[in-house]
Amino acid sequence: MNIVRTALPAVIIIEPDMFGDARGFFLETFQMRRYADFGIVQPFVQDNLSRSRYGVLRGLHLQSPKAQGKLVSVMRGCVRDVAVDVRRGSPTFGLHVAVELSEANRRQLWVPRGFAHGFVVLSESADFFYKCDEAYSPADQIVIRWDDPALAIDWGIRAPQLSERDAAAPLLAEVAGLPIYGEACCARC
Repeated sequence: MNIVRTALPAVIIIEPDMFGDARGFFLETFQMRRYADFGIVQPFVQDNLSRSRYGVLRGLHLQSPKAQGKLVSVMRGCVRDVAVDVRRGSPTFGLHVAVELSEANRRQLWVPRGFAHGFVVLSESADFFYKCDEAYSPADQIVIRWDDPALAIDWGIRAPQLSERDAAAPLLAEVAGLPIYGEACCARC
């Protein structure tokens, strides 16, 4: 597999090796020892799959203090996926990485603990798959406004469809309870 480093050292793009012929293709979507070589060491405890139509934006979400690391990919369709460093005290606090994930490129994005995550669907629809290293905890959910001017994220779409919760989310500067850089929840970041 090929690893692409990003501007945020803890966030990596993974390009699995794909083997194909006229019948189709095969690729490993996860292999514990190989991924551990790149710092993805926490065992995964939950897998999620969402289907969304064009223009749906989900995010920016994270959990704290019960933080989650996420290995994300697209099974069908195309999305712009975004990870934002929201660890207070981090040298890259407030910076983000945006990457296109699609069924064509089969890329994965590792979104470590302490990073907010979101995506917008650029195709007619998309099936978005992610492995989490911590279970979903509604009490620990934090939502940050997708269009926060301080984050300057180019989502590649003008008027996304949002949930009520995402539409009402506060700006990053207004959010309490963010993880602290170097604390146990995100020590591997």
